[in-house]
Amino acid sequence: MAMEQAKVSNPVGVPPVAGVPRRREIGSMPLFSLTVVGVMAALVAGCATPPTDPAAKAEFEQNNDPLEPANRYIFEVNRFADFLVIKPWADTYRRVVPAYGRERLHNVLGNMGQPLDLGNELLQGRFSDGADTAGRFLINSTVGVGGLFDVATGFGLPDRNGDFGQTLYSWGISDGGPYLVLPLLGPSNPRDAVGLGVDMYGDPVGYAFGSNKLVLANDARFLATAVDERAEYIESLDALEKSSIDFYAQMRSMARQHRAKELGQSVADTAYPSFDSEPAPPAK
Repeated sequence: MAMEQAKVSNPVGVPPVAGVPRRREIGSMPLFSLTVVGVMAALVAGCATPPTDPAAKAEFEQNNDPLEPANRYIFEVNRFADFLVIKPWADTYRRVVPAYGRERLHNVLGNMGQPLDLGNELLQGRFSDGADTAGRFLINSTVGVGGLFDVATGFGLPDRNGDFGQTLYSWGISDGGPYLVLPLLGPSNPRDAVGLGVDMYGDPVGYAFGSNKLVLANDARFLATAVDERAEYIESLDALEKSSIDFYAQMRSMARQHRAKELGQSVADTAYPSFDSEPAPPAK
């Protein structure tokens, strides 16, 4: 399938908490270790028992969420972390920092994610996209003053996205497996969780920070991304939660639609608020 990407606003440009898709700027090795522990705990917690009623069983299989009890628990823990920490920080950040300053930070974080995008685009055989991303990174890092200003878009180099979960999909692992809610990182599945781990360890910028004894910079980058994106979607998430009879089910559906759009499986618009920002359907 031919791919066509355009920058929308970013999730993976969304906060890595509250059950929302996470952004491409990763940056924390200890966080991935926590995620692995959380996934193992979810698996140990056991699966939901399939219902015997035919209609209910069909719905159960369609949801593909055999770990729902554990997923719901992690989802609520993520929401509590969001309520206690991320959302207050995001609200304060938005009140204190003017829109111009927030846009500069958003641009810098996006620019730091470009080398990882480039690597995955090349692994997926998306050489034209890779050329655009390489040119974009070079221009914004120099003329754009370290990514503070998005000059490359004006030069016809759109922002594209690539992650290793998409790479695995392009290599033929089309079935991502059952739905998972990762601690702090939100919706995923086994394939994309593995991809996230590879991205964390293979991120060139994160590796450079670690190599130069700037480990704390990776954690700062992750937290800045969470606050930056959470600040952008405070009203949208609040409205979605208030209108939802089952917030967990709504977020599960929205996350799947978002990922299907990224993978080029669907171009239909979701009925929920859009948290997309870097749709990048890999060739299949």
